Amino acid sequence: MGFNGPVMKDNLPTTHQALRKWVDEMTALCTPDSVEWCDGSQAEWDRLTELLVGKGTLTRLNPDKRPNSFLARSTPSDVARVEDRTYICTRRRDQAGPTNNWMQPDEMKKLLTGKFSGSMKGRTMYVIPFCMGPMDSPLAKIGVQVTDSAYVVLNMRIMAHMGRHVLDRLEQEADGSLKSKRDGVGRFIPCLHSVGAPLEPGQKDSTWPCSDDKYIVHFPDTREIWSFGSGYGGNALLGKKCLALRIASNIAREHNWMAEHMLILGLESPEGVKTYVTAAFPSACGKTNLAMIVPPKQYADAGWKTTIVGDDIAWLWPHEDGRLHAINPETGYFGVAPGTSYDTNPIAMESMTENTIFTNVGLTVDGDIWWEGLTKEPPAHLIDWQGQDWTPDCGRKAAHPNARFTAPARQCPTIDPDWQNPEGVPISAIVFGGRRPNTMPLVYQAFNWSHGVYIGATMGSETTAAAIGLAGGVRRDPMAMLPFIGYNMAGYFHHWLEMRRHITHLPRFFHVNWFRKDDDGSFLWPGYGDNMRVLEWIVKRCHGDIPGHERQIGWTPEYQDFNTEGLEGFDRERFEKCMAFNPEEWKAEILSQGELFLKLYDHLPKELVFQRELLAARLV
Repeated sequence: MGFNGPVMKDNLPTTHQALRKWVDEMTALCTPDSVEWCDGSQAEWDRLTELLVGKGTLTRLNPDKRPNSFLARSTPSDVARVEDRTYICTRRRDQAGPTNNWMQPDEMKKLLTGKFSGSMKGRTMYVIPFCMGPMDSPLAKIGVQVTDSAYVVLNMRIMAHMGRHVLDRLEQEADGSLKSKRDGVGRFIPCLHSVGAPLEPGQKDSTWPCSDDKYIVHFPDTREIWSFGSGYGGNALLGKKCLALRIASNIAREHNWMAEHMLILGLESPEGVKTYVTAAFPSACGKTNLAMIVPPKQYADAGWKTTIVGDDIAWLWPHEDGRLHAINPETGYFGVAPGTSYDTNPIAMESMTENTIFTNVGLTVDGDIWWEGLTKEPPAHLIDWQGQDWTPDCGRKAAHPNARFTAPARQCPTIDPDWQNPEGVPISAIVFGGRRPNTMPLVYQAFNWSHGVYIGATMGSETTAAAIGLAGGVRRDPMAMLPFIGYNMAGYFHHWLEMRRHITHLPRFFHVNWFRKDDDGSFLWPGYGDNMRVLEWIVKRCHGDIPGHERQIGWTPEYQDFNTEGLEGFDRERFEKCMAFNPEEWKAEILSQGELFLKLYDHLPKELVFQRELLAARLV
C-alpha cells in the first residue's frame, strides 16, 4: 500500500463507500496484479522514480545540475494529444456538436469495456486521489484516477493537489465531519486510465508501454473520463485537459461559471495598483511566454511588476463582489520545451531547475537536458529523444517538437502571492489573440461584452500548406477551446453571452497580434518583453486612464498614448503599420469567419450573427 499508518481492515484505505465500490469494479475489470493507493509523499516519489529508473523509463539527471529531476522517452507513436481519438459521448450527437468526435455513451462503454478488460494484467493499478484548484475554493473538483502508469503518478503529483490529504478531504465531506463550500461536496470524478499493454507471465516489459489503439473519452452526463492506450501528456494526465476543460466546461455551463483555456497574469503598476488579466491563444502564439513575462529594464526601473497565477487553464466565476474572479486549477506547468530558453522565457527556465520531469528532450554527456533553441550553439554530441547518438549535422532533431517539461508552479520566481487563494483573483481584462501576418492590428479593444465574445468566437491563426497539408488560410479556434470544449461549440457561445447577466462589473475585452509582418516578411513588433507595452495600454484602458480611438473594428491606441520610449527603430510610421486597418482585408476576414458560423448555424446565437452584420455594415 502507498499509505503509511493504519490500513482499513479490508485493506482499502478509505471510508468513502462510493470510491471503494468504484475501485473494486475497476480492479475486477482491469485485473491488475496489485493495487496501490497513492499518498503523494516524498517517499512515494523516491520509490516510484527508482522503480522507473530501474525499468529504463526514466533517466536520473545529474543531481548537481538538475536535483531530483528525470528524463523520460516515449515511443514515437505516443508523443502528443490525439484529437482524432478524443470523444465527447452524449445522448444526442448535437449535444457534442460538429466540432467534436461523438459516439453514443452505451456503445462507447461497450467498446471500451472490452478493451479495458484485463488491460492491467501483470501491472500495478495506482489509485490517485487529486484535486483541481485550491481545496477550499467553491470551484475545486476532486477526482480519482486509476492508472497502470507510475509515470502518470509522478506527473500528477506535480500538476495537481494529490495524495492522502485529498482523500481525507473527500471522506470528511462525505461523512459530514467537514463543511465545505465546494460544489459537488463529497463526490469525486472517476478517471479510468490504462496504457493498454497487459503483460503475460515472464513477458519483458517495454520502457514505454502503450497501445496503437487509443481512446480518450469523456462522458459529460455521468462526469466520467476513460482513457485507453496512451501514456503521454493530456491523454494520460486526466486532471488536465480532460477534467479541467472538457468535463469542467459542462459543469461550468450548468452552474454559471467558465472553464477556459487561459493564462492568468498579474500586473502591478508603479502606483501599486494590481490588475489581473486572462488571455487565450491558440498553440504556438506565445501563451506561456506572456504568462511569465519579465518587464523590460525600463519598466522594472519604473516600478512595474508581473506575477503569474496560471499559464494554461483558468476557472472563472461571478464573485460576490460583483466581479469575475479566476483560479488556476493546476499546481504545475506542463510546458513545451523546444524554443524555451533564458532569452525567450527566463522564468520558465528558473521554474525547472529541480524536481522536474522532462519528456522527449535530448540528454547531454554531462547528464543535463538540451533541446532546439535552448542555447545558441548546440552540443557537439548528445543522446536524442529516441535514445540514439546525435550530432548537429545528423539531420535529426535532438528533441521532439512536442517535448515537455513538468515543473512545480511553486518553484516559479514570479508566482503570485494569491495563486492558491480559494477566492481567486479579480479579472479586469480578457485578451484574445492569434498568429496573423496581416489584417489584425497589434491591439484593439471590443466595444462591449457581446462584441468581445464575437472577437473570441472568431479568433484564429494563419496556417500554411506545409503545416497541415491543406491550403493556407485561417484556422479558427474559438477562445482557443476548439480541441477542449466538452459540448456543442455554439452552446458554448450562448454560455459566454449569458454570463454577463451574472457579473456586475464587466471585464474589458481585447485582441492582440504579436505576429503582424511587413511587406518584406519581417515581424513589425519585437514581442517578448516588449509586449509589456501593450499590456500597459490594456491596463490603463481598464482603469479609464487613457482615451481610445474608435475605429470600425473597436478601440485602438493613439500613438501618443502608447509607450514607445526606448523602443529602438520604432517610430510613428512603424506603429501605424502595426495598427493598420485595411477594409479589403477585413471584408475577406468576415467571409472567412462565416465558414465557422455555417458549421455551427443550427445552434448559433443570433447575437453573434448580428455582430457579424454590424461589423460588415461598418466596413461599407
